[in-house]
Amino acid sequence: MKITSDHLSRSACVYVRQSTPGQVQNNLESQRLQYGLTERAKQLGWNHVTVVDDDLGRSGNGVDRPGFRKLLTAISNREVGLVLSVESSRLARNGRDWHTLLEFCALFKCLLADTDGVYDPCLVNDRLLLGMKGTLSEMELATLHQRAQTALRHKAQRGALFASVAVGYVKLGREGIAMDPDQRIREAVSLVYRKFTELRSIRQVHLWYAEKGLELPAAIYGSSGREIIWKPPSSRTISGLLKNPVYAGAYAWGRTTSRVHMDNGRKRVLHGVRLKADDWKVLIHDHHDGYITWADYERNQRLIADNSVVNKGAATRGATRAGKALLTGLMRCGHCGRKLQVAYRNTQAPRYQCRGTDSRDGKRCITFTTERVDEVVSAAVLRALQPLGVEAALHAIDHQGREADDGIRQAELMLEDARFRADQARRRYEAVDPDNRLVASNLEQAWNVCLHTVEERKAHLADLRARGLRDELTAQERAAFLGLGARLEQAWSHERATAVTRKHILRTVLEEIIVTVDGNQIGLRLHWKGGDHTERVEISN
Repeated sequence: MKITSDHLSRSACVYVRQSTPGQVQNNLESQRLQYGLTERAKQLGWNHVTVVDDDLGRSGNGVDRPGFRKLLTAISNREVGLVLSVESSRLARNGRDWHTLLEFCALFKCLLADTDGVYDPCLVNDRLLLGMKGTLSEMELATLHQRAQTALRHKAQRGALFASVAVGYVKLGREGIAMDPDQRIREAVSLVYRKFTELRSIRQVHLWYAEKGLELPAAIYGSSGREIIWKPPSSRTISGLLKNPVYAGAYAWGRTTSRVHMDNGRKRVLHGVRLKADDWKVLIHDHHDGYITWADYERNQRLIADNSVVNKGAATRGATRAGKALLTGLMRCGHCGRKLQVAYRNTQAPRYQCRGTDSRDGKRCITFTTERVDEVVSAAVLRALQPLGVEAALHAIDHQGREADDGIRQAELMLEDARFRADQARRRYEAVDPDNRLVASNLEQAWNVCLHTVEERKAHLADLRARGLRDELTAQERAAFLGLGARLEQAWSHERATAVTRKHILRTVLEEIIVTVDGNQIGLRLHWKGGDHTERVEISN
């Protein structure tokens, strides 16, 4: 009785949708059931039946669905007299899309049908039933989502939920992880943390790896599961490794969240928004063996945060740069509290300046040249460090040899791995029947590639060893180092001491410097690491 000649004069549209690509590949019976609705449309009297399956693999929960938009367009053009689906959840999983469809169908006299019956949205009883079906579909999705999230949260609170395992670790049973037994992987991960402690910059660590020609492990996932490959690292790879709390022996879950915003009238979800450590949903210390301590991890995060924000914020110092000004990022205005910045001009000496204003005319709070202030602060630091000069020289000598050893050790491990793979390729080649040339020729080629890699890594190791011998200090150079340690002022002004080196030293011992200007007098208050401070140093501007 609901189907009229006007409905039959238009086409019937079968809407087909599955929520994920995995369902499209594996849930083939659901596809057959939905495509089979074309026969039901013919049984109801329609001769012309179209199928809209553009949304296969797309969720019905408010995401952009081209097939659904195509369906609404066809309904509004009075091209469709009947819309068929297995159930309401196929057409929509949210109230907005469902009621939009009902309004379109009621306005343009289009029927809806599923496996239970045919409905006319213009009829009050049918509209009530369709509304209940849509509400139940939305409630079903919300219930399933809530159950899944609750189960995941409970498992994460036990420290047993692992979507993937970080490089340097392997799964231990079903609910634990342990350090990777591969010694090369362990040493590679540890080396990244040692170099960051030494160089204090992700970029500098990346440049060091590029200079030495070293590789880092990376995990890839394919049909055969998880596989470790070795490749030159990018800055992003090093950054991800340093920021991951798993290497500090901590289990963390819920480090990112999602944010919702409207774009052209549609809901858009931005995934992967990082949260602060205090806002993580689960954090379990001492969950497993770590490559570093939690204190080291927190120190690294503070340093990365300082390096990533230059001239922004009240508490950041910024990364050390190659400019001549030595106190960049350390000085704070004693009048307004803002951090001082450096202005470099081609024809003038660089100047420290505060961009805050103490009046409506836009004048700077304070501004002064860098040279005199840098000299006074450097002298104060050298006086404080004088008793430690010889010890610093010994550390420099030790570092000179250790840096070469790190690169050589990694090159030795790379060579050992290449030899193993060459032996493996040789065994595969020798195991095949030599008369089977179709297989033997490919295995021989793979063996030759491995042998070529072995020779390349031998040459690379020999080059690193030769450079290490050239860089090794002679007895005379060691004595000169110790002599400079006893004369820090001479070492500080030495031609090979760069501005970046001096800045690292200053940042190691100084927390910040409060600066005030009164006429031609500059007042400095030095806050040292550890809590001590120098009350006031007066110098002429």
